[in-house]
Amino acid sequence: MARLYSNKTAAHKHIARITGLIGPCSLIFLFVCLIDFNLSARWTADLENGNYKNPVIFADYSDPDLIRVEDDFYMVSSSFNCMPGIPVLHSRDLVNWQIINHVYEALPLEKYDKPAHGQGSWAPSIRYNNGLFYVYFCTPHDGLFVATAKHPGDKWDLKLIEEVELWEDPCPFWDDDGNAYLVRGKLRADILYIHRMSPEGKRILDNGKIIFHDLVKQPVIEGPKLYKIDGFYYIFAPAGGVQNGWQAVLRSKNIYGPYEERIVLRQGNTNINGPHQGGLVQLKSGEWRFLHFQDRGAYGRVVHMQPVEWRDGWPIIGKESDGDTAGEPVNEDKKPDVGKRYPVVIPQTTDEFDKNILGPQWQWQANPKKEWYSLNENPGSIRLFTVKNHTQNGNLWFVPNLLLQKFPAPDFTATTKVSFVPDRANEKSGIVIMGKEWAFLALTKTADGVDIGMYRGTYFQGEDKTEII
Repeated sequence: MARLYSNKTAAHKHIARITGLIGPCSLIFLFVCLIDFNLSARWTADLENGNYKNPVIFADYSDPDLIRVEDDFYMVSSSFNCMPGIPVLHSRDLVNWQIINHVYEALPLEKYDKPAHGQGSWAPSIRYNNGLFYVYFCTPHDGLFVATAKHPGDKWDLKLIEEVELWEDPCPFWDDDGNAYLVRGKLRADILYIHRMSPEGKRILDNGKIIFHDLVKQPVIEGPKLYKIDGFYYIFAPAGGVQNGWQAVLRSKNIYGPYEERIVLRQGNTNINGPHQGGLVQLKSGEWRFLHFQDRGAYGRVVHMQPVEWRDGWPIIGKESDGDTAGEPVNEDKKPDVGKRYPVVIPQTTDEFDKNILGPQWQWQANPKKEWYSLNENPGSIRLFTVKNHTQNGNLWFVPNLLLQKFPAPDFTATTKVSFVPDRANEKSGIVIMGKEWAFLALTKTADGVDIGMYRGTYFQGEDKTEII
Protein backbone atom coordinates (compact mmCIF):
# COMPACT_ATOMS: atom_id res chain seq x y z
CA MET A 1 0.00 0.00 0.00
CA ALA A 2 1.20 3.51 -0.74
CA ARG A 3 -0.42 6.62 0.59
CA LEU A 4 0.50 10.03 -0.85
CA TYR A 5 0.01 13.16 1.22
CA SER A 6 0.03 16.78 0.19
CA ASN A 7 3.02 18.62 1.58
CA LYS A 8 1.35 21.54 3.33
CA THR A 9 4.66 22.96 4.56
CA ALA A 10 5.61 23.97 1.04
CA ALA A 11 4.92 27.58 0.15
CA HIS A 12 3.79 26.70 -3.36
CA LYS A 13 2.73 23.22 -4.28
CA HIS A 14 2.31 22.01 -7.80
CA ILE A 15 2.04 18.51 -9.10
CA ALA A 16 3.26 16.89 -12.27
CA ARG A 17 4.39 13.30 -12.47
CA ILE A 18 5.18 10.93 -9.63
CA THR A 19 4.65 7.30 -8.93
CA GLY A 20 3.53 4.96 -6.29
CA LEU A 21 4.59 1.63 -7.68
CA ILE A 22 4.15 -1.77 -6.19
CA GLY A 23 5.24 -4.97 -7.79
CA PRO A 24 7.08 -8.22 -7.39
CA CYS A 25 8.98 -8.96 -10.58
CA SER A 26 7.70 -5.64 -11.94
CA LEU A 27 4.29 -7.15 -12.69
CA ILE A 28 2.12 -5.11 -10.33
CA PHE A 29 2.23 -1.35 -10.64
CA LEU A 30 0.64 1.70 -9.14
CA PHE A 31 1.60 5.27 -9.91
CA VAL A 32 0.96 8.76 -8.64
CA CYS A 33 2.80 11.90 -9.58
CA LEU A 34 3.13 15.09 -7.58
CA ILE A 35 5.21 18.19 -8.07
CA ASP A 36 6.10 21.11 -5.84
CA PHE A 37 7.03 24.46 -7.36
CA ASN A 38 8.45 27.41 -5.62
CA LEU A 39 7.40 30.78 -7.06
CA SER A 40 10.42 31.05 -9.36
CA ALA A 41 9.41 27.83 -11.12
CA ARG A 42 5.94 29.06 -12.09
CA TRP A 43 5.52 29.92 -15.75
CA THR A 44 3.41 33.07 -15.75
CA ALA A 45 2.66 34.64 -19.13
CA ASP A 46 1.06 37.78 -17.68
CA LEU A 47 3.86 40.31 -17.14
CA GLU A 48 1.47 42.56 -15.15
CA ASN A 49 2.60 45.65 -17.07
CA GLY A 50 0.03 45.45 -19.86
CA ASN A 51 2.08 42.90 -21.82
CA TYR A 52 2.31 39.12 -21.97
CA LYS A 53 5.07 36.74 -22.99
CA ASN A 54 4.91 33.56 -25.04
CA PRO A 55 4.13 30.79 -24.52
CA VAL A 56 0.91 31.81 -22.79
CA ILE A 57 0.74 28.22 -21.49
CA PHE A 58 4.03 26.39 -21.05
CA ALA A 59 2.47 22.94 -21.01
CA ASP A 60 1.42 20.26 -23.46
CA TYR A 61 -1.91 21.45 -24.86
CA SER A 62 -1.57 20.05 -28.35
CA ASP A 63 -3.72 21.28 -31.26
CA PRO A 64 -5.51 24.07 -29.36
CA ASP A 65 -8.82 25.45 -30.58
CA LEU A 66 -10.87 28.20 -28.98
CA ILE A 67 -14.01 30.32 -29.12
CA ARG A 68 -15.38 33.43 -27.43
CA VAL A 69 -18.92 33.53 -26.03
CA GLU A 70 -19.68 37.02 -24.67
CA ASP A 71 -16.81 37.80 -22.24
CA ASP A 72 -15.55 34.23 -21.90
CA PHE A 73 -12.95 32.32 -23.89
CA TYR A 74 -12.91 28.53 -23.97
CA MET A 75 -10.10 26.34 -25.29
CA VAL A 76 -9.79 22.60 -25.93
CA SER A 77 -6.85 20.43 -26.94
CA SER A 78 -5.91 16.87 -27.88
CA SER A 79 -5.62 14.19 -25.20
CA PHE A 80 -4.78 11.10 -27.27
CA ASN A 81 -4.95 8.12 -24.85
CA CYS A 82 -4.96 10.19 -21.63
CA MET A 83 -8.11 10.12 -19.48
CA PRO A 84 -10.18 12.09 -18.65
CA GLY A 85 -9.96 13.43 -22.17
CA ILE A 86 -9.98 16.79 -23.97
CA PRO A 87 -9.38 19.40 -21.27
CA VAL A 88 -11.60 22.48 -21.39
CA LEU A 89 -9.81 25.65 -20.30
CA HIS A 90 -11.35 29.05 -19.54
CA SER A 91 -9.97 32.58 -19.68
CA ARG A 92 -11.26 36.14 -19.64
CA ASP A 93 -8.22 37.68 -21.34
CA LEU A 94 -6.56 34.90 -23.43
CA VAL A 95 -3.47 35.09 -21.19
CA ASN A 96 -4.59 33.66 -17.85
CA TRP A 97 -6.08 30.18 -18.23
CA GLN A 98 -7.44 27.48 -15.90
CA ILE A 99 -8.89 24.02 -16.47
CA ILE A 100 -12.65 23.89 -15.82
CA ASN A 101 -13.62 20.47 -17.18
CA HIS A 102 -12.95 17.58 -19.53
CA VAL A 103 -15.19 16.56 -22.40
CA TYR A 104 -15.25 12.91 -21.30
CA GLU A 105 -14.13 10.78 -18.36
CA ALA A 106 -13.40 7.78 -20.58
CA LEU A 107 -13.84 6.71 -24.20
CA PRO A 108 -16.66 4.15 -24.58
CA LEU A 109 -14.51 1.54 -26.31
CA GLU A 110 -12.81 -1.45 -24.66
CA LYS A 111 -9.50 -0.83 -26.44
CA TYR A 112 -8.96 2.28 -24.27
CA ASP A 113 -8.99 0.20 -21.07
CA LYS A 114 -5.30 -0.29 -21.90
CA PRO A 115 -2.86 2.45 -22.97
CA ALA A 116 -3.51 3.13 -26.66
CA HIS A 117 -0.63 5.49 -27.36
CA GLY A 118 -1.02 7.60 -30.48
CA GLN A 119 -4.74 6.92 -30.61
CA GLY A 120 -7.66 8.52 -28.76
CA SER A 121 -8.73 12.12 -29.35
CA TRP A 122 -6.92 14.10 -32.03
CA ALA A 123 -7.27 17.82 -32.70
CA PRO A 124 -10.71 18.75 -31.32
CA SER A 125 -12.69 21.80 -32.43
CA ILE A 126 -15.02 23.75 -30.14
CA ARG A 127 -17.96 25.82 -31.39
CA TYR A 128 -21.15 27.42 -30.01
CA ASN A 129 -24.40 27.25 -31.98
CA ASN A 130 -28.06 27.72 -31.09
CA GLY A 131 -27.50 27.59 -27.34
CA LEU A 132 -25.21 24.55 -27.33
CA PHE A 133 -21.46 24.09 -27.08
CA TYR A 134 -20.07 21.49 -29.48
CA VAL A 135 -16.74 19.66 -29.47
CA TYR A 136 -15.86 17.52 -32.50
CA PHE A 137 -12.89 15.16 -32.68
CA CYS A 138 -11.72 12.04 -34.48
CA THR A 139 -9.77 9.01 -33.36
CA PRO A 140 -7.58 7.43 -36.04
CA HIS A 141 -9.41 4.08 -36.22
CA ASP A 142 -12.76 4.56 -34.47
CA GLY A 143 -14.44 7.51 -36.16
CA LEU A 144 -15.96 10.94 -35.66
CA PHE A 145 -17.25 11.93 -32.21
CA VAL A 146 -19.33 14.93 -31.17
CA ALA A 147 -19.96 16.10 -27.61
CA THR A 148 -22.50 18.74 -26.57
CA ALA A 149 -23.20 20.71 -23.39
CA LYS A 150 -25.26 23.72 -22.33
CA HIS A 151 -22.15 25.10 -20.60
CA PRO A 152 -18.51 23.97 -20.96
CA GLY A 153 -18.34 23.28 -17.22
CA ASP A 154 -21.31 20.87 -17.37
CA LYS A 155 -21.25 17.16 -18.14
CA TRP A 156 -20.88 16.65 -21.88
CA ASP A 157 -23.03 14.25 -23.91
CA LEU A 158 -20.62 12.23 -26.08
CA LYS A 159 -21.66 10.31 -29.21
CA LEU A 160 -19.81 8.43 -31.94
CA ILE A 161 -21.65 9.70 -35.02
CA GLU A 162 -19.58 8.23 -37.86
CA GLU A 163 -17.64 4.95 -37.70
CA VAL A 164 -14.77 5.55 -40.11
CA GLU A 165 -11.01 5.17 -40.23
CA LEU A 166 -8.27 7.70 -40.99
CA TRP A 167 -10.36 10.86 -40.61
CA GLU A 168 -8.64 13.59 -38.63
CA ASP A 169 -8.98 17.17 -37.41
CA PRO A 170 -12.71 17.86 -37.91
CA CYS A 171 -14.18 21.36 -37.63
CA PRO A 172 -17.93 22.15 -37.83
CA PHE A 173 -19.37 25.27 -39.43
CA TRP A 174 -22.90 26.70 -39.48
CA ASP A 175 -23.48 29.12 -42.36
CA ASP A 176 -25.71 32.20 -42.35
CA ASP A 177 -28.50 30.25 -44.09
CA GLY A 178 -28.53 27.55 -41.39
CA ASN A 179 -26.74 24.91 -43.44
CA ALA A 180 -24.16 22.92 -41.47
CA TYR A 181 -20.81 21.64 -42.75
CA LEU A 182 -17.78 19.73 -41.52
CA VAL A 183 -14.27 20.32 -42.84
CA ARG A 184 -11.63 17.69 -42.06
CA GLY A 185 -8.37 16.11 -43.10
CA LYS A 186 -7.31 12.55 -43.82
CA LEU A 187 -4.47 10.87 -41.98
CA ARG A 188 -1.19 11.24 -43.91
CA ALA A 189 -3.05 12.31 -47.05
CA ASP A 190 -2.42 16.09 -47.38
CA ILE A 191 -6.06 16.55 -48.41
CA LEU A 192 -8.91 18.66 -47.03
CA TYR A 193 -12.54 17.55 -47.41
CA ILE A 194 -15.88 19.21 -46.71
CA HIS A 195 -19.16 17.44 -45.83
CA ARG A 196 -22.76 18.53 -45.39
CA MET A 197 -24.14 17.92 -41.90
CA SER A 198 -27.65 17.83 -40.48
CA PRO A 199 -28.64 21.20 -38.93
CA GLU A 200 -28.15 19.92 -35.37
CA GLY A 201 -24.65 18.68 -36.29
CA LYS A 202 -25.22 15.04 -35.36
CA ARG A 203 -25.25 13.38 -38.81
CA ILE A 204 -22.94 13.45 -41.84
CA LEU A 205 -25.07 13.71 -45.00
CA ASP A 206 -22.65 12.87 -47.81
CA ASN A 207 -19.30 11.32 -48.70
CA GLY A 208 -17.57 14.67 -48.81
CA LYS A 209 -15.81 16.68 -51.48
CA ILE A 210 -12.10 17.41 -51.81
CA ILE A 211 -11.64 21.16 -51.53
CA PHE A 212 -7.84 21.41 -51.36
CA HIS A 213 -4.88 19.23 -52.35
CA ASP A 214 -1.55 20.81 -53.34
CA LEU A 215 1.58 18.84 -52.42
CA VAL A 216 3.85 21.51 -53.88
CA LYS A 217 2.57 24.69 -52.25
CA GLN A 218 1.01 23.28 -49.05
CA PRO A 219 2.35 19.79 -48.29
CA VAL A 220 1.21 18.03 -45.12
CA ILE A 221 -1.78 20.37 -44.79
CA GLU A 222 -3.95 19.44 -41.79
CA GLY A 223 -5.87 20.82 -38.81
CA PRO A 224 -8.37 22.97 -40.80
CA LYS A 225 -10.49 25.58 -39.02
CA LEU A 226 -13.32 27.15 -41.06
CA TYR A 227 -14.60 30.73 -40.56
CA LYS A 228 -16.74 33.16 -42.55
CA ILE A 229 -15.56 36.78 -42.42
CA ASP A 230 -16.87 39.64 -44.58
CA GLY A 231 -18.35 37.30 -47.17
CA PHE A 232 -15.26 35.08 -47.55
CA TYR A 233 -14.85 31.52 -46.33
CA TYR A 234 -11.45 31.16 -44.68
CA ILE A 235 -9.73 27.92 -43.76
CA PHE A 236 -6.80 28.31 -41.38
CA ALA A 237 -4.57 25.21 -41.63
CA PRO A 238 -0.94 24.40 -40.80
CA ALA A 239 1.25 22.82 -43.46
CA GLY A 240 4.84 21.71 -43.88
CA GLY A 241 5.00 19.52 -40.77
CA VAL A 242 5.07 20.03 -37.02
CA GLN A 243 8.77 20.80 -36.61
CA ASN A 244 9.43 23.18 -39.50
CA GLY A 245 6.05 24.07 -40.97
CA TRP A 246 3.96 27.23 -41.23
CA GLN A 247 0.40 28.56 -41.07
CA ALA A 248 -1.53 28.70 -44.31
CA VAL A 249 -4.87 30.35 -45.01
CA LEU A 250 -7.23 29.36 -47.83
CA ARG A 251 -9.87 31.83 -49.06
CA SER A 252 -12.94 31.55 -51.29
CA LYS A 253 -16.32 33.17 -51.90
CA ASN A 254 -17.81 29.68 -52.25
CA ILE A 255 -17.57 27.14 -49.44
CA TYR A 256 -16.72 24.43 -51.99
CA GLY A 257 -13.99 26.55 -53.57
CA PRO A 258 -11.89 27.04 -55.54
CA TYR A 259 -9.65 28.35 -52.77
CA GLU A 260 -6.77 30.78 -53.04
CA GLU A 261 -3.92 30.03 -50.63
CA ARG A 262 -1.33 32.09 -48.78
CA ILE A 263 1.25 31.54 -46.03
CA VAL A 264 0.44 33.94 -43.18
CA LEU A 265 2.82 32.90 -40.36
CA ARG A 266 6.22 31.20 -40.32
CA GLN A 267 9.22 30.89 -38.03
CA GLY A 268 11.36 33.42 -39.89
CA ASN A 269 14.22 34.71 -37.73
CA THR A 270 12.63 33.62 -34.45
CA ASN A 271 13.24 30.57 -32.25
CA ILE A 272 9.55 29.57 -32.41
CA ASN A 273 9.57 26.56 -34.71
CA GLY A 274 6.46 25.35 -36.43
CA PRO A 275 4.45 27.50 -35.72
CA HIS A 276 1.71 24.91 -35.87
CA GLN A 277 -2.01 24.21 -35.51
CA GLY A 278 -4.37 26.58 -33.72
CA GLY A 279 -7.49 28.71 -33.79
CA LEU A 280 -8.62 32.26 -34.55
CA VAL A 281 -10.79 34.42 -32.29
CA GLN A 282 -12.21 37.96 -32.42
CA LEU A 283 -12.58 40.03 -29.27
CA LYS A 284 -15.49 42.30 -28.40
CA SER A 285 -13.12 45.22 -28.99
CA GLY A 286 -12.70 44.12 -32.61
CA GLU A 287 -9.15 42.81 -32.14
CA TRP A 288 -8.20 39.43 -33.56
CA ARG A 289 -5.85 36.87 -31.98
CA PHE A 290 -4.50 33.51 -33.07
CA LEU A 291 -3.49 30.75 -30.62
CA HIS A 292 -1.27 27.91 -31.85
CA PHE A 293 1.16 25.35 -30.55
CA GLN A 294 4.93 25.02 -30.78
CA ASP A 295 6.54 21.60 -30.41
CA ARG A 296 9.08 21.67 -27.55
CA GLY A 297 10.14 18.03 -27.47
CA ALA A 298 9.78 16.44 -24.03
CA TYR A 299 7.87 19.51 -22.77
CA GLY A 300 5.15 18.81 -25.31
CA ARG A 301 3.28 21.25 -27.52
CA VAL A 302 3.11 24.57 -25.72
CA VAL A 303 0.59 27.32 -26.54
CA HIS A 304 1.49 30.69 -28.09
CA MET A 305 -0.71 33.69 -28.88
CA GLN A 306 -0.16 36.02 -31.84
CA PRO A 307 -1.72 39.35 -32.81
CA VAL A 308 -3.63 39.38 -36.11
CA GLU A 309 -4.04 42.25 -38.57
CA TRP A 310 -6.10 42.20 -41.76
CA ARG A 311 -5.00 43.70 -45.08
CA ASP A 312 -6.79 43.37 -48.42
CA GLY A 313 -8.89 40.53 -47.07
CA TRP A 314 -5.93 38.47 -45.80
CA PRO A 315 -4.68 38.03 -42.23
CA ILE A 316 -1.12 38.80 -41.18
CA ILE A 317 -0.33 36.84 -38.03
CA GLY A 318 2.40 37.86 -35.60
CA LYS A 319 4.97 40.53 -36.40
CA GLU A 320 4.92 41.75 -39.99
CA SER A 321 8.02 41.00 -42.07
CA ASP A 322 9.12 43.43 -44.77
CA GLY A 323 8.11 42.26 -48.22
CA ASP A 324 6.43 39.08 -46.98
CA THR A 325 2.77 38.16 -46.63
CA ALA A 326 3.71 35.98 -43.65
CA GLY A 327 4.31 37.34 -40.19
CA GLU A 328 6.75 36.03 -37.59
CA PRO A 329 5.82 34.84 -34.08
CA VAL A 330 6.23 37.34 -31.25
CA ASN A 331 7.93 36.65 -27.92
CA GLU A 332 6.11 39.50 -26.18
CA ASP A 333 3.14 41.69 -27.05
CA LYS A 334 0.39 43.83 -25.58
CA LYS A 335 -2.33 41.90 -23.82
CA PRO A 336 -5.63 41.68 -25.69
CA ASP A 337 -8.05 44.57 -25.12
CA VAL A 338 -10.80 42.98 -23.03
CA GLY A 339 -11.78 46.14 -21.17
CA LYS A 340 -10.30 45.33 -17.75
CA ARG A 341 -7.54 43.49 -15.91
CA TYR A 342 -8.05 39.99 -14.57
CA PRO A 343 -6.17 38.09 -11.85
CA VAL A 344 -3.01 36.21 -12.79
CA VAL A 345 -3.69 32.46 -12.84
CA ILE A 346 -2.14 29.38 -14.41
CA PRO A 347 -3.56 25.92 -15.21
CA GLN A 348 -3.89 23.95 -11.98
CA THR A 349 -0.96 21.93 -10.70
CA THR A 350 -1.41 21.69 -6.92
CA ASP A 351 -3.58 19.07 -5.28
CA GLU A 352 -4.00 18.81 -1.51
CA PHE A 353 -6.17 15.68 -1.97
CA ASP A 354 -8.71 17.20 0.43
CA LYS A 355 -11.71 16.89 -1.93
CA ASN A 356 -13.64 13.87 -3.12
CA ILE A 357 -12.38 14.31 -6.69
CA LEU A 358 -8.91 14.60 -8.16
CA GLY A 359 -7.74 17.97 -9.40
CA PRO A 360 -8.51 18.54 -13.10
CA GLN A 361 -4.82 18.45 -14.01
CA TRP A 362 -4.57 14.69 -13.41
CA GLN A 363 -4.90 12.14 -16.21
CA TRP A 364 -4.47 8.37 -16.44
CA GLN A 365 -2.87 6.45 -19.32
CA ALA A 366 -6.14 4.62 -20.03
CA ASN A 367 -9.82 4.55 -19.07
CA PRO A 368 -9.76 4.95 -15.26
CA LYS A 369 -11.13 2.44 -12.78
CA LYS A 370 -12.57 3.33 -9.36
CA GLU A 371 -10.60 0.55 -7.71
CA TRP A 372 -7.28 2.21 -8.54
CA TYR A 373 -7.38 4.80 -5.75
CA SER A 374 -9.28 6.36 -2.85
CA LEU A 375 -9.55 9.97 -1.69
CA ASN A 376 -11.88 9.23 1.22
CA GLU A 377 -9.91 7.01 3.59
CA ASN A 378 -7.75 9.81 4.94
CA PRO A 379 -8.65 13.38 3.84
CA GLY A 380 -5.58 15.24 2.67
CA SER A 381 -4.11 12.13 1.05
CA ILE A 382 -4.69 9.77 -1.83
CA ARG A 383 -4.45 6.03 -1.29
CA LEU A 384 -3.29 4.02 -4.27
CA PHE A 385 -4.14 0.35 -4.53
CA THR A 386 -2.06 -2.33 -6.18
CA VAL A 387 -3.18 -3.32 -9.65
CA LYS A 388 -1.86 -6.37 -11.45
CA ASN A 389 -0.49 -5.44 -14.86
CA HIS A 390 1.13 -8.07 -17.05
CA THR A 391 3.86 -6.05 -18.75
CA GLN A 392 7.16 -7.19 -20.16
CA ASN A 393 10.32 -5.98 -18.43
CA GLY A 394 8.37 -3.67 -16.15
CA ASN A 395 7.58 -1.36 -19.05
CA LEU A 396 5.61 1.62 -17.74
CA TRP A 397 4.57 2.49 -21.29
CA PHE A 398 1.90 -0.22 -21.05
CA VAL A 399 0.68 0.45 -17.50
CA PRO A 400 -2.84 1.97 -17.46
CA ASN A 401 -2.96 3.20 -13.85
CA LEU A 402 -0.29 5.86 -14.17
CA LEU A 403 -1.62 9.09 -12.69
CA LEU A 404 0.16 11.95 -14.44
CA GLN A 405 0.05 15.62 -15.26
CA LYS A 406 1.83 17.81 -17.74
CA PHE A 407 5.19 19.50 -17.22
CA PRO A 408 4.16 23.00 -16.04
CA ALA A 409 7.31 25.04 -16.71
CA PRO A 410 10.82 24.81 -18.19
CA ASP A 411 12.25 24.16 -14.70
CA PHE A 412 10.42 22.88 -11.67
CA THR A 413 10.79 20.77 -8.53
CA ALA A 414 8.59 17.82 -7.60
CA THR A 415 7.81 17.20 -3.95
CA THR A 416 5.44 14.80 -2.24
CA LYS A 417 5.06 13.15 1.13
CA VAL A 418 4.69 9.36 0.97
CA SER A 419 3.49 6.95 3.63
CA PHE A 420 5.02 3.66 2.50
CA VAL A 421 3.82 0.50 4.28
CA PRO A 422 4.97 -2.46 2.16
CA ASP A 423 3.60 -5.94 2.72
CA ARG A 424 6.26 -7.94 0.91
CA ALA A 425 9.60 -7.72 -0.83
CA ASN A 426 9.93 -5.77 -4.10
CA GLU A 427 7.03 -3.41 -3.43
CA LYS A 428 7.93 0.11 -4.52
CA SER A 429 6.74 3.69 -4.22
CA GLY A 430 8.28 6.82 -5.69
CA ILE A 431 8.35 9.65 -8.23
CA VAL A 432 8.42 9.24 -12.01
CA ILE A 433 9.06 11.40 -15.07
CA MET A 434 7.07 9.67 -17.79
CA GLY A 435 7.38 9.71 -21.55
CA LYS A 436 8.86 7.60 -24.33
CA GLU A 437 11.91 7.69 -22.10
CA TRP A 438 11.09 7.55 -18.41
CA ALA A 439 12.86 7.51 -15.07
CA PHE A 440 11.82 7.26 -11.44
CA LEU A 441 13.15 7.23 -7.90
CA ALA A 442 11.64 4.53 -5.72
CA LEU A 443 11.66 3.18 -2.20
CA THR A 444 11.82 -0.61 -2.43
CA LYS A 445 11.09 -3.17 0.28
CA THR A 446 13.97 -5.65 0.53
CA ALA A 447 14.75 -8.59 2.79
CA ASP A 448 17.07 -6.28 4.75
CA GLY A 449 14.79 -3.23 4.94
CA VAL A 450 14.25 -0.47 2.37
CA ASP A 451 16.57 0.86 -0.31
CA ILE A 452 16.31 3.84 -2.65
CA GLY A 453 16.91 3.19 -6.32
CA MET A 454 16.80 5.04 -9.60
CA TYR A 455 15.23 3.28 -12.56
CA ARG A 456 15.19 4.16 -16.23
CA GLY A 457 13.38 2.76 -19.20
CA THR A 458 12.10 3.36 -22.71
CA TYR A 459 8.84 2.54 -24.42
CA PHE A 460 10.52 -0.16 -26.53
CA GLN A 461 12.90 -1.68 -24.00
CA GLY A 462 11.37 -1.64 -20.53
CA GLU A 463 12.94 -1.07 -17.15
CA ASP A 464 16.64 -0.98 -16.33
CA LYS A 465 17.73 -0.42 -12.75
CA THR A 466 20.76 1.82 -12.97
CA GLU A 467 21.63 3.01 -9.50
CA ILE A 468 21.09 2.30 -5.82
CA ILE A 469 21.39 5.41 -3.66
